[in-house]
Amino acid sequence: MLEAIKVSRARFITFEGGEGVGKSTQVKRLLQNLQRNAIEAVCTREPGGTPKAEAVRSFILQGRSESWGAEAEAVLFAAARLDHVTQLIAPNLRNGIWVLSDRFHDSTRAYQGLAGSVNERLIDTLESLALDGHAPDLTIVLDMDPVAAFKRVAYRAIEDGLALTGDRFEKEELKWHIRLRDGFLAIARDNPGRCVVISAAQHEDALEAAIWLVVSERFPELLGGSQA
Repeated sequence: MLEAIKVSRARFITFEGGEGVGKSTQVKRLLQNLQRNAIEAVCTREPGGTPKAEAVRSFILQGRSESWGAEAEAVLFAAARLDHVTQLIAPNLRNGIWVLSDRFHDSTRAYQGLAGSVNERLIDTLESLALDGHAPDLTIVLDMDPVAAFKRVAYRAIEDGLALTGDRFEKEELKWHIRLRDGFLAIARDNPGRCVVISAAQHEDALEAAIWLVVSERFPELLGGSQA
């Protein structure tokens, strides 16, 4: 059995990007890599992660909030995020457990703000309230051309024998998804100390290796280096 590695504090890592870029798969793979290196960690997702936040997720992704407008959706996401932070993210970090999240606050800024045209001041206010001081230590932005990403989504749906119906956001037209991609890249450019962009247009194993390289370089204690 591996001896637990002592780190200065637990880390909070988020994954961002458009539809079909492989975030969910890579969150799980990073969790496994951390556990193999004796790091206690949990993975979660947004919207969701707690019972109340999962209820909000279901409401939004079923399209029931679409008629309310992007501003209302941003408020709903912020409410779900605050519950997620206070009930799951913050307690785990306090207990020395790393947290990996499939989406976090950057998704609201990209989806409702940069692609949905919600006022930036409202996004800033909601973000400050919902994060409650718990900004990610590292955000991995998985980048891929939306056309290629949706071909991947369709191929996997066929493989799994599923109908390709799409949720609230998957149904948006292509130009909206292009704005979304541009939004995530703009966030990464504005936050170079936190965000790292990695091409998702590669095999899952190669993408996993690229992510692990970034994480281990950012947090050298994983490989026995000095702690920050």
